[in-house]
Amino acid sequence: MNRAKGNKKAALLKTARELFWKHGFKRISIEEICVKAGISKMTFYRLFANKNELAKAVYDEEVENGLKSFRAILSEDETPQEKIKKILIQKLKGTTNISKDFINDFYANPELGLRDYIEEKTKTIWNETLNDFRQAQQEGLFRKDLNPEFFLNLSSHLTAMLYDEKMLKLYDSPQELILEISNFCIYGIAPHE
Repeated sequence: MNRAKGNKKAALLKTARELFWKHGFKRISIEEICVKAGISKMTFYRLFANKNELAKAVYDEEVENGLKSFRAILSEDETPQEKIKKILIQKLKGTTNISKDFINDFYANPELGLRDYIEEKTKTIWNETLNDFRQAQQEGLFRKDLNPEFFLNLSSHLTAMLYDEKMLKLYDSPQELILEISNFCIYGIAPHE
């Protein structure tokens, strides 16, 4: 991909992420994304077949960036507590400004096809990170007696909470629920900083 095309694609991804996070997927049109990104619709369609493909690319980029950051944190020369704290801060940054509409559109609306995509992508990423998880166990970041496959399966069940209306009503924002789930997975009910 040439540089100009790469810059246009990056602008579309950045703009779409911002708009999707704030307003969800259904409410945002391709035209709105193009106008805000300063990209023509013709260029959009050269880069993406449709809005769903753009949403998948946004999600893929977010996952890839999160995975790179996670692996960088694991490789740092820090205490396990500091690494866990940094992982939680990374999660916080990645979920900033996520709206309930985003959660509903991406995770709870099966007609859009995004939930299935996200579930499949999540399984793939978790399988890729099993080695990272096991290495982190050897280094004392995670309990040595914790079965990584159990943790991965539990995580997928916890994700279902993101589209549970009763659960979402307990928090002021989806971000607070995501952090609660993350804190619970890492610390259980024990107090922490």
